[in-house]
Amino acid sequence: MKVIQEFCPSDRYTYDMGLCSLGNGFSQIDTKQDAPYFGIWANPKKFIIFSYCEGDCTTTICDNPAEFAVEVNRCADWNIENGYGFAIDPGWHHKDCDPWYNLGLGHFCH
Repeated sequence: MKVIQEFCPSDRYTYDMGLCSLGNGFSQIDTKQDAPYFGIWANPKKFIIFSYCEGDCTTTICDNPAEFAVEVNRCADWNIENGYGFAIDPGWHHKDCDPWYNLGLGHFCH
């Protein structure tokens, strides 16, 4: 697994419309923390998790599907334990949830 940390002053919407858009294969991770200054996205085909928090950007690139599933579950556990909830928003089309189900993470889709 590779973790890249950078500082990129902006807001979450820069990533919603760009790097982390549905068109790039990302799904939004929904939590109660979502705000213009915070967001999490994940790509179930490239095994990437990206988070933005007040300009701090963390990109986690997993080596394989199993490692990715462990990281997504770890993120889910932390958010749920801390009262923030956790859900995956794969977009409008049901088929966009298929990669999440293939990874054993489909129960998070809404």
